[in-house]
Amino acid sequence: MPENSSIVPPSRLPHPEPGHVLSSTPSRRYLALWFPFLSTDRARLRATKPLRAGAPDDPPFVLVEKDRGALRIAALDLAAARSHLAIGMPLSEARALLPNTVAAAADRHADAGFLLAAASACEMFTPLVSLRGVDGLLLDITGCAHLFGGEGPLGAQACRRFIRMGLSTRGAIARTPEAAWAFARFTGGGAVPSGEEESVARGLPVTALESDASTTIALSRAGFRTLGDLADRPSNLLTARFGADLVSSLHRILGREDIRITPLRPPPDVMAERHFPEPLLAMESLLAVFGKLAQDVALLLERRSAGGRAFEVSFFRSDGAVRRLVIETAHGTRDAASLMRLIRLRIEALADPLDPGFGFDAIRLGVARIEALKERQQHLAGEREPDNEETALAELVDRMVARFGRESVRRFVAQDTHDPARAGGTAPYLCEAVGAPWSAPEAGSPPARPLTLFAQPQPIEVLAEVPDSPPLRFRWRRVLHEVARAEGPERIAPEWWQSAVSGGDRPPATRDYYRVENAAGHRFWVFREGFYEDANTRPRWFVHGLFA
Repeated sequence: MPENSSIVPPSRLPHPEPGHVLSSTPSRRYLALWFPFLSTDRARLRATKPLRAGAPDDPPFVLVEKDRGALRIAALDLAAARSHLAIGMPLSEARALLPNTVAAAADRHADAGFLLAAASACEMFTPLVSLRGVDGLLLDITGCAHLFGGEGPLGAQACRRFIRMGLSTRGAIARTPEAAWAFARFTGGGAVPSGEEESVARGLPVTALESDASTTIALSRAGFRTLGDLADRPSNLLTARFGADLVSSLHRILGREDIRITPLRPPPDVMAERHFPEPLLAMESLLAVFGKLAQDVALLLERRSAGGRAFEVSFFRSDGAVRRLVIETAHGTRDAASLMRLIRLRIEALADPLDPGFGFDAIRLGVARIEALKERQQHLAGEREPDNEETALAELVDRMVARFGRESVRRFVAQDTHDPARAGGTAPYLCEAVGAPWSAPEAGSPPARPLTLFAQPQPIEVLAEVPDSPPLRFRWRRVLHEVARAEGPERIAPEWWQSAVSGGDRPPATRDYYRVENAAGHRFWVFREGFYEDANTRPRWFVHGLFA
């Protein structure tokens, strides 16, 4: 099947920068997508009882929320807008005018989630996507239009994608985000050639500035009707009367200043992608394409003398759904064959298998984190240097993480504490957190503490001399142990700050630990909690761990 492909180096994906004047930098291009009826479209799509899709003869559909003791309109659909209903109008008044008005409860949290899902779907066009208010998206499409046949086809495809999902959509393309947004809202949309933004923007109403209501009223009373009226006035006079923010907004809509956008997710350092003219369904075909993407990414990493530590695999479905998988590695890698093995393992181990639905329109392989990687030495015969133990362990960890998940593959980590119950723990193997250094045992000496402790110290019955003598014998689990040798005590005081944080009424007692060995050669780590000379406490004995 023919496919549209691209390999995007980091230079094509700049991070957002502070605002700057267009004349000092090459022109960028932005696509604005406006969803004028996002809330009602979302409610109609998610309704358990099907609602009609907004045909001309449909009754008005509104979303309401309680405000000042009355249900007021929070969102409209097209039919309601054409019927001259307005946001903020009481529902009772709307139904007095139009008795057939259909109402449902507004859900702003669901609207925000729906807009985020739409933003994820737009990442098939560019990784630089940001939200615009509560009903729009902005996409930096610089350098991406050729993949879709030009800016016009790209914008049309983006709009068609959301219209098929049931969202009313209008899009516009311009050289600044604000210009594209204003054209999407106040014109018929489409691509405005770079440099012609000002001529188009001059005819827009002053409401395109999206200033507060008082400023808009002041502009109207001063006789300003269009942005052209404002553009003909000196900037210093406008600043003195209406503020610097209004002048900045005007310049951005006129295409004179570009402040860039801040994407929802940082773009990958390196990425490669494929776009399909027809949705692709077969998983083996998708994996074959991913094999080519892995080779493309490996080539880009090799040019940078780098390897990837985190790879993101993205599947863009034709219905707008997006599925992402993250592959992490213990060491940097740019081996395409190893990466493909990890991708296969990750897909096979999914608890929720990939559902192609009606097929995937595009797939992407991105490198989210890279590190310097030296080329491995080759022998004179052309053979690559064999793997060392560290490399073999890293490859084993990579395969286990891909199959069982990041949290399931763990390593031991030492903690900076003298409390034996908290001195050691585990963390995900790929976690960047670094624990305290492990204390090295003295040469020729037995270990001071056992490697493994019981989750809870187990009580024992002890016969011992007082006050600070080790046990002579003790009974544990109904078995009597005669002590042949003993070392200690090692006095360990509690960490008082831990008790304060946990809100305990009294701090835990001080412990005296002993290493003891019975007549059979078995060694135990036991402790006494409390002191015999303390009349307020009765000392108790416990076994805390076993030596190997």
